Order: sequence, then structure tokens, then C-alpha cells
Amino acid sequence: MIPRRRAVLAASPALLAAGRARAQSPDLDLTGRFVQGGHAIGRTWPRALVFVDGEALSSASEAGWFVVGFDRDAPASVEIEVRADDRWARRRLTLAPGDFPTSRIDGLPPSTVEPADPALLERIRREVVLKTEGFASRLDADHFRDGFAWPLDAVRVTSAWGAQRVLNGTPARPHYGIDLAAPPGTPVRAPAAGRVSLAEPDLHFEGGLVLLDHGQGLITAYLHQSRLDVRAGQDVVRGQTLGRVGMSGRATGPHLCWRMKWRDRNLDPSLMVKS
Repeated sequence: MIPRRRAVLAASPALLAAGRARAQSPDLDLTGRFVQGGHAIGRTWPRALVFVDGEALSSASEAGWFVVGFDRDAPASVEIEVRADDRWARRRLTLAPGDFPTSRIDGLPPSTVEPADPALLERIRREVVLKTEGFASRLDADHFRDGFAWPLDAVRVTSAWGAQRVLNGTPARPHYGIDLAAPPGTPVRAPAAGRVSLAEPDLHFEGGLVLLDHGQGLITAYLHQSRLDVRAGQDVVRGQTLGRVGMSGRATGPHLCWRMKWRDRNLDPSLMVKS
């Protein structure tokens, strides 16, 4: 087991090789992991509009902080621009390619891979609505500015982020989470402050699920929990217990699947962890 402060992604050497990067101008400072699945944390004028490749997607906090995410299939370069009144600043970033392996999982119940029962399909549709509402949360905050901790006290990565999934022999969409093995009942802790936008104990695919809004559309997700210790609308601090590791939903053993989204983009949450 690896202590949180020393955890590394041995399964993703290309991501580690990208390292942390910085791009500066007098009015726009960007740090982060400039790689597919990574992110940029910026500092600029308070409440400035934030444009990504010409599209207005966000605005900076009162202190001038903002975040931008790069999804798994992000292009090789991206332009970030900020505007405040008649002022503007712009930076073009070069993104390193990700290294995404293939992950095969067998022995899953057929209903969790290719559900066909009408009642189950209706349940899944209802749960999609709940999750969509949770991910649509837009807390006016910048809790991401100081980086993240690991959500478990000891970390063992069993499936890297972005892996192409093959479930029971059937190709599936990429795995937009990082799987962390741990004994059942292990506390799951908030890696940064935020507000709970969803807390559901028994979803078909995710099992016990908590969504945590860290501000500006940056949402982290904690799947397969056996118990939830928070409720929707609750504000939590870094290190607070969200629930317990389990194997509910689509899982073959006890683990935490940790995910992150920025608006409609899937990000690798481990790249937010400060070493």
C-alpha cells in the first residue's frame, strides 16, 4: 500500500512524464498538468470570463481563480483566454498525449453490462436524470486552487484512468475513473472542500455514489460505496469522511472508483493530487 502523500500512478508513466507545467503572462498565470485528461488552474482578474478555444465556458472567482479541464481526446493544443471589461489575456498550451491501456473485466453479471429487462432499463433512465442533475451543479467557489489529496489513506491503483474497457468480452466506453483497491469499510475522504451535489446509496451501476462540487463545474465522484456519511447539499471540508469503500453496483471486488468531470469533460482526478 502507498501512503497518500507518496502515491504515484505506476500504470500511467506518460502522464507522470508530462509533469506539472506553468505558463505565465502578467495578467494570466496557468499551472497544472497539460496533458490529455489533465487540467489548468489559472489566476487572473476577479470574475473575468474564461474562454477555451474561443468558447466562453466559465468565469473566475472573486479572487481570480479558475479551472479548465482537458478531456481524454483533447487536441494537441488549446487556447485559453480571459476577458474583463476592455482587458484580455491569452495563452496557447501544448498538451501531451495520454497513455491509455486496455482493461479487461470478466465475470460481471449480464444485467450490469447489457441490461435488457424493461423495469431495469426504466430504473437506469431515472438514475441518469439524478446523475445529470448532480453533475450540473455550479458552486460559486474555487476549492480546487490548492490541489487535491488522495481520497484514501493508502492507495493501490488497480485500473488506470482512461483505459479502454472490455467487459465480459464486449468492448465498452473508456473507463473515466481510477480504481483504488481497499478493504471494505475503509473511509473515503474528501480530497478538497466542496458541496455534496448528489448522495445516492444504491444506484444500479455505481452503487453508493457521492458527487462533490469543488466550484465552477469541477465535480468529483466516488463510486461503489457500502455506506454514505453525507447528504446532498452538505458542505464538507478536506479530509472529511464521505462514506466507506464497498463493492456495490458494477464491481467484482471492494474498491473505490474515483472520477472527475469539468462540465462535460472527463478528467483524471489523480493528476490534481499534489505530491
